[in-house]
Amino acid sequence: MWRLPASWGGWVTKVGGFAPEPPPGRAALDWLPGVGFFAFACVLVQPALAATAYLRFNQLGAETGQPARAYLVTSAPIGPATFKIGTQTGTVGASTGSWGAYTIYPIDFTVGTPGRYKMTISGGLSLVSDQFTVGDPRALYQRALSNSLAFFQNQRDGADVIQSTLRSAPAHLNDSRATVFSTPVLTKSGLIAGPLAPTGETIDASGGWWDAGDYLKFVETHSYTAGVLLTGVRDFPDQMGPGSAADFTGEAKFGLRWLQRMWNDQTSTLYYEVGIGIDFAGQPTLRDHDLWRLPQVDDTLGGTDPASQYIRHRPVFAAGPAGAPISPNLAGRLAADFALCFIDFRTTDLAFAQACLQSAEHIFALADTSPKRLLTALPYGFYPETEWRDDLEWGATELSLALMLGGRALPAHLPHADAAYYLSQAAHWARAYIAGPNDAADTLNLYDVSGLAHFDLIRALDLAGNPSGLAVTQADLRSDLARQLAHAAAQATSDPFGFGFPWATSDTASHGDGLSVLASQYAYLSGDGTWTVAARRWMGNVLGANVWGAAFLIGDGSNFVDCPQHQVANLAGSLAGGRPVLAGAVVEGPNAAGAVAHGTLSGMRACPGHGADRYAMFTGNGARFRDSVENYASTEPAIDLTATSPLMFAWRMAVAPAPLIR
Repeated sequence: MWRLPASWGGWVTKVGGFAPEPPPGRAALDWLPGVGFFAFACVLVQPALAATAYLRFNQLGAETGQPARAYLVTSAPIGPATFKIGTQTGTVGASTGSWGAYTIYPIDFTVGTPGRYKMTISGGLSLVSDQFTVGDPRALYQRALSNSLAFFQNQRDGADVIQSTLRSAPAHLNDSRATVFSTPVLTKSGLIAGPLAPTGETIDASGGWWDAGDYLKFVETHSYTAGVLLTGVRDFPDQMGPGSAADFTGEAKFGLRWLQRMWNDQTSTLYYEVGIGIDFAGQPTLRDHDLWRLPQVDDTLGGTDPASQYIRHRPVFAAGPAGAPISPNLAGRLAADFALCFIDFRTTDLAFAQACLQSAEHIFALADTSPKRLLTALPYGFYPETEWRDDLEWGATELSLALMLGGRALPAHLPHADAAYYLSQAAHWARAYIAGPNDAADTLNLYDVSGLAHFDLIRALDLAGNPSGLAVTQADLRSDLARQLAHAAAQATSDPFGFGFPWATSDTASHGDGLSVLASQYAYLSGDGTWTVAARRWMGNVLGANVWGAAFLIGDGSNFVDCPQHQVANLAGSLAGGRPVLAGAVVEGPNAAGAVAHGTLSGMRACPGHGADRYAMFTGNGARFRDSVENYASTEPAIDLTATSPLMFAWRMAVAPAPLIR
């Protein structure tokens, strides 16, 4: 199947010459020589012009009556040009800079009436676009929000699989009786130094979401993801809650169930990983990353071959002995998750909610507040997190809200039943973050949750009547959010596409989603429409308004990633943009390492099949994106990368969160 046109395109026009027949599997409209596959061709009326021109847009559309921006990308500077959309006319803006060999021009427009439109450019360049949609945000983003839900459903592990065109069978059923091991010692080169040492425990580690394109499961990424989804269910019930078209309630609960299995509240023991992603020194033992297969084969892989023992029976790693201090990044996030669990489920599943809240308080009390190094994954280099104060702020904030909102649903015998205790803790850790070494050095993503924590702490202070004597005020928290956004705005001025995060840095797509959420939060808090515009533009950057003309959210728009480094998508999905695809998945995106190929494994389907790097010509400004199954640095999706995207769409659709008391 070939990719059907969507409402908004990453349009491309090559001036002069003619187009030969497209490769097999693509429609003629999708392909032009030398530039690869794109969604829409623009019609040029100046065939003699020796230039190549591209129009780049948010591929989901433009919001009715709101400022929107497209970009004209040309291989040679052009003179003054005008544009027309319907009856509206305007001037193509002055160049915002260059990207590699290309010159970038902004096109700012506002369309006040919903409908389907074409853009005509005249003057320095003459072309006509295909049709695009202008509409209400609730219509523009609904399918993308539903795609996000589908991604998490396709990432499910265990027996509770949701059947889809990609998923046909349960997987890793042996996880239900998994052996627990102590964290092994690693060699200087990062290999496991010796045999694994069992602790004597066997636990049920089944369920949960796979971390990324492989089948490992980490509390580090899972706890972040669950917290973001639970926030969306609470704050945007009409978009992500029960009865909505994309109801994340069941998925959030599915994620919580696995986190409950990874925490033994009776013995105060945390388990942080299922599976092995690194090699043993001098031992021919297979790890998850050595194989390319569908997940349902693992339970019986290799029969009794000892080399496959940790594929068939995946190890679980304990964070420490019973009652040991917990790395504060994990303690804070898990406390936030379980407190949000209580808030979200206290009226529909009281016993579940109360068990969550008790775990939240117990975990928070065990947080190691003087860590030498954070615990994330095995090895630490998989997720080298360094900030943790924001996690403790987030956990304490959600605990304070749970106690304020709980009423008669609160369980008996909580260690702390007074919301003021956790409000004080939240303020303390917010101050520690603001005064710490990483304040405003990052934006909302796996490694920095201060945006979520600050926003909810402001709301918690409101509910508590703004008590005096705390370590921070609402003004302090708003100012710190503003600092993060000011850094992003400064970065945007130096980028020809106005992106608020450096394209040459890792996880660009998820940072764009996080920036859009932060800007929406601040617009709500401040009433400053500048940040509403920024929220739309940064969302647009990861949905096609970039030099590559690609949406880094699979299945959204007309030109998205075809070749994710994801085993199920590669083995059971389309490799050319048709159905099925891993809809809703957010990939790593462009970065400095985007061209690095990491080789193939037996069974991997070649993608792209034609072998061409269709984005190579757009390498520039230190960043590259290559759509290839071999390039995980560009194309691997992950649960933490995707987590913020449904929250981003919900903000755009709802404009404001629902009241905490309702």
